[in-house]
Amino acid sequence: MKFTRPRDLASVAIIAGILAHLVLRLSYDTLPPLPLLAGSTLFVIAVVEVVLAFSLRARIERRKGARPVQPLTAARAVALAKASSVLGALMFGAWTGLLVFVVPVRDSFPAASHDLGTAVVGMISALALTAAALWLEHCCKTPDQSGGNEIDTRP
Repeated sequence: MKFTRPRDLASVAIIAGILAHLVLRLSYDTLPPLPLLAGSTLFVIAVVEVVLAFSLRARIERRKGARPVQPLTAARAVALAKASSVLGALMFGAWTGLLVFVVPVRDSFPAASHDLGTAVVGMISALALTAAALWLEHCCKTPDQSGGNEIDTRP
């Protein structure tokens, strides 16, 4: 399995941003107001993944008192990390598309000025999720693994 490449995540974010912006141009006036903390659930997932990353890192490096990691556990953590990084990039693009739309129209639509804050919270949460997922993926490397592109999930 190969490490997640930043250019792949950037591609996902750009496509999601363009699509979100186009959808908003067509139907923003019919959408209900967005809650300020709409994107904050991504931040909660990011915190969980950071905790998991530090736990797995200690176990993979076989620190004193840490149980060894089962290969299936490490493989599942890598799968979670890969899926989360794509989700984070996708949502970052969507929240950025919202931000790009609401900045110029915030005087035309009363809800747009409120949605500006929502977009910023969503973007920060999506960035946190992407960073946490990449960290989790990095922590699943074995200590003797050189800087290659392959992920080894052996305990």
